[in-house]
Amino acid sequence: MGGFEVRGARPAERTAIDALHEREWGSPYVIAHDTRYDLRTLPTLVAVDGDAVVGALAYRVDEGGLEVVSLVASQPGGGVGTALLAAATSTAIEAGLARVWLITTNDNLRALRFYQRRGMRLVDVDRGAVDRARLLKPEIPLVGEDGIPLHDELVLERSTDAED
Repeated sequence: MGGFEVRGARPAERTAIDALHEREWGSPYVIAHDTRYDLRTLPTLVAVDGDAVVGALAYRVDEGGLEVVSLVASQPGGGVGTALLAAATSTAIEAGLARVWLITTNDNLRALRFYQRRGMRLVDVDRGAVDRARLLKPEIPLVGEDGIPLHDELVLERSTDAED
């Protein structure tokens, strides 16, 4: 890994992107801040190694900035996630957006470590958000990674104009 290219997704890559989302989320749907997102409908950046899609970042833009709705890599630790996050930040800067932000869950220590090491800061906790999300997506487990009860959403962000 490492010889990959990051760019906007092409229609012919949809099946491979959907397979990554299915593996990570169990479906093309994710729930964040009480909203159900269909990842197939969001703008997506991909990391491609030859003909293989090795990572995908789905996002949306609102008045608050660029929200990373999903970030998946076929193999963690190869630089794909870092490159996709950097590309999303560049996209936000080019669009004149003030921040890149995202939601993760209280159990996802790997993601918290990853995002904070890349300059993102924890800015909010939505207590019980995952409990509410189960009403929209009942297959969300009660216990997450490392045996941690899964209840809350954590909001992380990074300004696009400052090195905080």
